[in-house]
Amino acid sequence: MAAQRSSSPLDRLLAGPARRDRITHVESVPARAGRRGRWPAWSPGLLVDRLAAAGVPAPWEHQVSAAEHAHAGRSVIIATGTASGKSLAYLLPAVSTIYDESAAREGTVLYLAPTKALAADQLRALRALRLTRVRAATYDGDTPRDERTWVRQHANYVLTNPDMLHRSLLPGHARWSAFLRRLRYVVIDEAHGYRGVFGSHVAQILRRLRRICARYGADPTFVLASATTSEPAAAATRLTGLDVIAVDDDASPRGEATFALWEPPLTDLRGEHGAPVRRTATAEAGDLLADLVVEGVQTLAFVRSRRGAESVALSAKRALHEVTPELAGQVAAYRAGYLPEERRALESALRSRSLVGLASTNALELGVDVSGLDAVLVCGWPGTRASLWQQAGRAGRSGQSALTVLIARDDPLDTFLVHHPEAIFGTPVEATVLDPDNPYVLGPHLCAAASELPLTERDAELFGPATAELLPDLVRRGLLRRRPAGWYWTRRDRATDLADIRGAGGDPVQVVEAGTGRLLGTVDESSAHGTVHEGAVYLHQGESFIVQTLDLDDPVALVEPADPDYSTTARDVTDISIVEPLRSATWGEATLCFGTVEVTQQVVAYQMRRLQTGEMIGEKPLDLPPRTLRTRAVWWTLSADRLEALGDMDVAGAAHAAEHASIGLLPLFATCDRGDIGGVSTALHPDTGLLTVFVYDGHEGGAGFAERGYADAAAWLRATRDAIASCECASGCPSCIQSPKCGNGNDPLDKSGALALLAALLHEAPGPATAP
Repeated sequence: MAAQRSSSPLDRLLAGPARRDRITHVESVPARAGRRGRWPAWSPGLLVDRLAAAGVPAPWEHQVSAAEHAHAGRSVIIATGTASGKSLAYLLPAVSTIYDESAAREGTVLYLAPTKALAADQLRALRALRLTRVRAATYDGDTPRDERTWVRQHANYVLTNPDMLHRSLLPGHARWSAFLRRLRYVVIDEAHGYRGVFGSHVAQILRRLRRICARYGADPTFVLASATTSEPAAAATRLTGLDVIAVDDDASPRGEATFALWEPPLTDLRGEHGAPVRRTATAEAGDLLADLVVEGVQTLAFVRSRRGAESVALSAKRALHEVTPELAGQVAAYRAGYLPEERRALESALRSRSLVGLASTNALELGVDVSGLDAVLVCGWPGTRASLWQQAGRAGRSGQSALTVLIARDDPLDTFLVHHPEAIFGTPVEATVLDPDNPYVLGPHLCAAASELPLTERDAELFGPATAELLPDLVRRGLLRRRPAGWYWTRRDRATDLADIRGAGGDPVQVVEAGTGRLLGTVDESSAHGTVHEGAVYLHQGESFIVQTLDLDDPVALVEPADPDYSTTARDVTDISIVEPLRSATWGEATLCFGTVEVTQQVVAYQMRRLQTGEMIGEKPLDLPPRTLRTRAVWWTLSADRLEALGDMDVAGAAHAAEHASIGLLPLFATCDRGDIGGVSTALHPDTGLLTVFVYDGHEGGAGFAERGYADAAAWLRATRDAIASCECASGCPSCIQSPKCGNGNDPLDKSGALALLAALLHEAPGPATAP
C-alpha cells in the first residue's frame, strides 16, 4: 500500500539535499473560478438532459460563445486550455443540426482528428449520451469494408482524419454525395497540431473539401478546437481559407498549480572535445517518477520518444523494486504502437488509480480523457508552449492542486528555458506556422483537385495566388491537360503521381525486415539519408532494429532485430547559395535577410550515444550521395569593419557556435522541431563577401519557419545569446553550442566569440538595448 502523503509533491521531490540545486525556478499558478453561462435557446432538450445527467448542469461562457457563432453560420476557433470543455462548443451546434425540426433535411457533421485514438474516444463519448438520432461512426483505415458502405449511406456524424479525407472521401466524393449535400459542420479538433509542411498539406485538403461541398450545394461552417495559441483566428483562417472568429477567453475553473523547472546536473562524463555531459532527462524522470509513486502521487511522465517512454517506465520499476517491490506493478508505459485494447486498459487503470505512474509519449497529450492526476513530468521541452500547457493540464483536471516539472534535456533551448522562466510564464503561446502557398505542397493538391473535378479559373481564388503560376508548369509536365472548360487530370495512377499528405519528396523508402520480408513502414526519401542509413537504430512499435543496407535505387532499407543500448544521429556537411533575397533589414553594421536559397547536403557519418547517459561511444563514416534542396532561409551578415573592431577571435568558430545555438532556439519562436531546420555559417560567404550565418527550412520550397525567424529575429537572436550565456560550462557543450548533427565534428566552436559576435549583431537591433 502506498505511503500516506504528509507534504506537497514538490517537497517530497526535494527530499534529497542535492536535488534542491536542480530546480532553477518555481512558479505558482493560482486557482481560478469558473464562469457559467446559459444553454442557448436552440439547444436540443434531449442533449441538455443527457449532459445534466452526466454532471454538466450548465455550460461555461466560452462554450456558449463559440456554439452561438457556429449556430449562426460563422466559422469559429475555440482556443482554450486543457479540460476546458472545448468539445461541448462544437457538440451543441452539431447535434442541433441533426435534431433541427425546422430544417427541410437532416444535417450532417464531419469531425476530423489527428489520430484514430482521439476519434475513437470522441465516438465513445457521443454514444454514451444515447442520442437516438445521432448515427455516429468512425471512418478510417481500420474500418472494415462492409462497414464503410453503411457509414457512407447512413451515418450523419462521421469521425475521420485528414489522411482518410485525402485518400478516400474526396476521390470518391460521388459515393458520399448524400452526406455532402447535407453537410452543415466540419469540426477540426486539435487544430494547433496542423503546422509546418503537414499543416500546409491539410490546409489544401480542406480547400479541396470546400470545393467538393460547393459542387453539391453545401457551404459548411467550420468549428476548430485548439490548445491556447497565439493569433488563433489568423492561424485558423490560414488553415481553412475562411474568415474565422476566435473565442479564447477561458471561463472554466482551474485548481492551484505548482510548476517547477528542473535542470539535471553535469556529470563526470565527457563528450566531443572534452565537453561535459549532463545527466539525461530520461534518467532524472525515471527517478522522480519512482519517488512520486512511493508517495502515492499519481503521475504522468511525458517523454518525446517511444524508446524514451519505455526507458523511463523501466527505470522507475527498477528503482521501486529496490525500495518497495510491491509498487513496481503500478508503473507502466503508454505509446502509439500498442494494441487498442492495451491502450484502453491502461487508460482505464489510470482513471481507476490502480496505475499510479505512467510514462507516455504525446499520445496522451491529445484529447483522450484522462483526468484527476496529481503530477506531470515533462521530459524535455515538448516543442511549443501550447504542448507544454496541454501536457501540464493533465494534472489537476478535477480542480484539485497539481504539480508539473519540466526536466531539461542537454539542449540549447531547454537550457535557455529553465534559466529564463519569463519565456514560459506570462508569455503568449506561439502562433501556428504553415504555408499553403508552398508550390511543392500546392502543386500535387491541384492535381488531386483536378482528378476530383476539373479545375477552372475560379478555383484560383480558393487555392491561392500561386495557382496561376503553377498550372502551366503542371501542363508542361504532363500532369494536367488544358481544355477550354478548364484543366483536367491526365488519368495517370493517382496513388503514385500525387504527393503524400505529409509532403514526401520522391519515392518513399520501404523499411523491410531482412529474412521475414515484413514491411515495417516507409520513410520519406527526403529524410531517409538521416534516419535509415546503414547502421542506424530504427524503432517500430516498441521493437528495435539495426539498418543493414540502404538501397536508394530500389528504394528499400533492410533491417534486422536488435536491442542496442545506444541511439544514432546522422551528421552531415552542407553548402548553401543564395538564389533570391526577398526581404532585408539593416541593423547598423549588420544586415538581416530572408529569401530563397539552394542547399546541398551530404550525410557523411553517424554518432552513437548511450541511452541512459548521453555519452558518445563512437562515430562511423557513411558514403551517401549529396542532395539538393531549394528552400527558404533567414541569414545575417556583419560588416568587415565591425568584425575587425571585435579584436582577435576565432571568427569561424564564433559564427559556427552562434549558428548551432540559433538553430536550437528557433523552435521557441516558430512551431517547428529542431530537425525541421538546418544551418550553415562561414567567415566569408562567396555570395555576400562577408561573415554570414544561415538558418533554413529543411523542406522543399520552405515551411514558414525561417520566415518566422526573420519576423522575430531580434527576440530570437537575443534568446540565442542568453542561452549561451546561461550555460554553466566553460567553453561549450551540448546544452549551448554543440550540435549532434554537426558534420564538422563541432569544430571549430568558440563560445566567448559567439557571445561577442551576437552582441555586435544585436547592438542596433530593434527592441531592448544591447551592450556593444
